[in-house]
Amino acid sequence: MATRGTRSEKVKRIFQQFDLNNDAGLNRHEMAALVVAVNPRVKFSDEQISAILDEVFRTYADFIDPDKGLTYDGLLRTYDDGAGDVDRDFEALGLELKPHNNNNNNNSNNNIIVNDDANVTNNYEVEEEAETTSFGDAKVKLPEPSPVQQRTVRWAASPNHGIVFDDTWKLVDDLEVLIKRLRTKQMKDSKGKGENSDVYSDPGWSRELGPSTEMSKQIVWDESKPDYAVFVKELGGLRSRADGARSREEAFDGHMAIGRVLYDQQLFKEALVCFKRACELQPTDVRPHFRAGNCYYVVGRYNEGKDEFVLALDAAEAGGNQWAYLLPQIHVNLGISLEAEGMVISACEHYREAAILCPTHFRALKLLGSALLGVGEYKAAVKALEEAIYLKNDYADAHCDLASALHAMGNNDNAVKEFQKAIDLKPGHVDALYNLGGLYMDMGRYQRASEVYVRVLGLWPNHWRAQLNKAVSLLGAGETDEAKKSLKEALKMTSRVELHDALSHLKQLQKKKLKGNGNGEDSFMIIEPLKFKTIGEKTSSRQELATALDIRSFQRITRLFRCDVELLKKEMNETDTPLSYSGYGAPQKSIRKPALECILRRLLSFLKAETFIGAVKAINVKILSVLDESESGRVDLGMFFAVLAPICGGAPDKRKRVAF
Repeated sequence: MATRGTRSEKVKRIFQQFDLNNDAGLNRHEMAALVVAVNPRVKFSDEQISAILDEVFRTYADFIDPDKGLTYDGLLRTYDDGAGDVDRDFEALGLELKPHNNNNNNNSNNNIIVNDDANVTNNYEVEEEAETTSFGDAKVKLPEPSPVQQRTVRWAASPNHGIVFDDTWKLVDDLEVLIKRLRTKQMKDSKGKGENSDVYSDPGWSRELGPSTEMSKQIVWDESKPDYAVFVKELGGLRSRADGARSREEAFDGHMAIGRVLYDQQLFKEALVCFKRACELQPTDVRPHFRAGNCYYVVGRYNEGKDEFVLALDAAEAGGNQWAYLLPQIHVNLGISLEAEGMVISACEHYREAAILCPTHFRALKLLGSALLGVGEYKAAVKALEEAIYLKNDYADAHCDLASALHAMGNNDNAVKEFQKAIDLKPGHVDALYNLGGLYMDMGRYQRASEVYVRVLGLWPNHWRAQLNKAVSLLGAGETDEAKKSLKEALKMTSRVELHDALSHLKQLQKKKLKGNGNGEDSFMIIEPLKFKTIGEKTSSRQELATALDIRSFQRITRLFRCDVELLKKEMNETDTPLSYSGYGAPQKSIRKPALECILRRLLSFLKAETFIGAVKAINVKILSVLDESESGRVDLGMFFAVLAPICGGAPDKRKRVAF
């Protein structure tokens, strides 16, 4: 580790090298020369240089001499802040210290990033480690590569995140030849399969499907073909070359570079092998764990992805400021992985942490708002989504989810406006259109709702829920024949029992109309009053009956009737929760909501992620919000178990015993 003295001497030599007029300051011309010199692989345009200098001179205004420019102390501060790597820049400039100061350490301080452009995966936009130049606080993307650099991808030339060793460039070049050969062979046999368009899933909040700027097209690789097997075999040779490098650091560099190229080409399984090998070579480095987590998420192995992000988080927190630039992204991707498993309350914690670490991180705020919407915390969701829109006004997904939250709170007029904003920004936003149709139905505007569902089906022809809702809205508008046609179309798309029942009910209604008084009015069956019991001491009160029906409905939504009370009893005995003192009487075993969600996941382990999210939402709205009236984020664990026990499955005596 270089001493502060060595670092300051290196910075002084760099400063002296570019202080051409020896006035103890670096003016814009001299600073531009420094930026270009320490980034030899990057070809900057005049506009990019100007933007970088504007940011540096603005950020370090306290160290700017109006007549001379950036002082030595200012340049030293930029390096202390992580805006550049002293050792790398010193080496790139070919400078030397005096013999007694010679130090060959290679300590790397990665750039602080403020850019959160990301690569989209199947459901959520999983964030990538951003690429920046030295003086990366300037919010400037790297320029397009020059014709010479076009042989490889943009990230490879990035000074602090890219390739370090020359031999690694040879591996990348050879790998690109293999990928090009594989693509040529596979394209001969396939005439191009359909790519993902801007479509969104049908739950209540956006899942951010679709292409990103970097993965604009989905690449489909056929792993069953012989040419793919040949590619994998040749790729194994490249990995062996990386393992045979002269040092552990060079082998790590090789595997990370191979993994990055494979990931960019959507060869995720092969990229994962490289990142896992890089994890073995340098277990305390955050980047391979982070990238392995991304790969696991893309291929649908969410639990393993979560584990890798946890390892990345632990390594980043142990590494101090070196990995500070990556912490928000790790929290976001960990939250996304948790949400994929149905752990939405836990995901909220990580989105919130990312927003705290980087207050301008509009995606973290949007994801936080969407997750809060998913667990029924509508006021908090609105606040987070409004903040995301304040930071990025053209964020269509945030407008869509804000509209859903406003609708849930009964603010329908503003909800319509927000849905319309989302659709104006992205006309193909299926989530916004689908949810707007539901809002119109709730408002009784059935004709308008049916028109919106027609638009949804135009974008997503096999959206059976939209087809079903179109039938319902047509029925509400009095167009029975059209409703029946739409219902039959929905039935062709999915043979769900509900559709059979709905169709049968529609036929029954038509038969009743035919058997009526001839003018199309409905006929009614008259029941004798004697068949009903009169209210008395032996009958239940209306309120008790309504409560019983509510409890039964709650059991069905949460599936708690399928959870045996013995499991709950076991969880009560095994959950080790320390006593906490609230100052309001006896100590109690209080537990944070994310930890409580983990207990619920164990109790309801038989549920799929989507169903579990619905169960947690119901429990959060009906139980946790009451137990946590002060909104502290903690609940009394004993009271929670006591409430849950009576509505679990099992004999009544057992449930009573566990409750008490």
